[in-house]
Amino acid sequence: MPSPTPKRKPVLADLGLQGGGAHGAFTWGVLDRLLEEPWLTYDGVSGTSAGAMNAAVMIDGYTAGGAEGARQALERFWRAVSDAAQFSPVRRGPLEVITGNWTLDYSPLFVAMEMAARVVSPYDLNPLGTNPLETILADQIDFERLKRAPIKLFVTATNVRTGRGRVFRNADLTPHALLASACLPTMFQAVEIDGDAYWDGGYSGNPSLAPLVQECASHDTIIVQINPIERPGTPRTAREIHNRLNEIAFNSTLIKEFRAAALLRRVADPGTGEGQLLAKMRIHRIASDVMLDLGYSSKLLAEWDFFLMLRDAGRAAAAQFLGQHGADLGVRSTLDIDAYLEGI
Repeated sequence: MPSPTPKRKPVLADLGLQGGGAHGAFTWGVLDRLLEEPWLTYDGVSGTSAGAMNAAVMIDGYTAGGAEGARQALERFWRAVSDAAQFSPVRRGPLEVITGNWTLDYSPLFVAMEMAARVVSPYDLNPLGTNPLETILADQIDFERLKRAPIKLFVTATNVRTGRGRVFRNADLTPHALLASACLPTMFQAVEIDGDAYWDGGYSGNPSLAPLVQECASHDTIIVQINPIERPGTPRTAREIHNRLNEIAFNSTLIKEFRAAALLRRVADPGTGEGQLLAKMRIHRIASDVMLDLGYSSKLLAEWDFFLMLRDAGRAAAAQFLGQHGADLGVRSTLDIDAYLEGI
């Protein structure tokens, strides 16, 4: 285990955690490393899909046992997800296992599922609307304890009727809210909450940053990004095109929030309340080129070795960020959001 950063003045930060199915194990690794730093404390966490689950598990574990409790809770959660998928027929083939290729692209069942999803509804394939994650979430998270957690939690899901995002907070969070945040419409029936149907939050906020700015005292927000914004080259195969479209779709809302924040910061009066908030806002990002090697199909891959590889990649990315920018936390932004204004 690497040594934590030398003792320094505490910094209050927020976290923004992206969704991405099994790729969320990368975020587990990032959190695992950040939680080793006693000088980093957390005011709020905004998460979507797998990011929402990481956020809920982390905050519940933190409430029960501090930073070490959060780290243990995250490992238990991802182990439970892997154990539940041990007998899943959607697995890598022998050649992929031998070559260490983390993909389901050559799995006959995955290919069949992908084709069926274009013509068959999840209401036909799964009429009971079951989701194995529901039991795992109920077992792994104490939702009553979350209501009194010292860290604010913001979980985004997309209202099917309006197309707008809804943010669930500690007091109204349930297993269904987390399932709604991760509900891919081609795989699962929409999750109904308070009479409305919800799909994956990635369509409306991945993650939502507004609650962190408006409702938290921290001025530093660390984004953990698992969907690459830029990818070199032009996709040419059908699968490459589908993969890139998926990345663009699930990054679009985050890029729009960056642009909106940059625009508002330019035009806001620094003497007003809004202007003061925007002027003090410091944005940081943790990402890794490892995610460039992974395609869409691996988001459904739940092998424990895959989770461990992503966890280690996340820890390495967080360690690199702390080494390069740890001293900037509480001082200045390390992500230039003004760059996202180019071309508009």
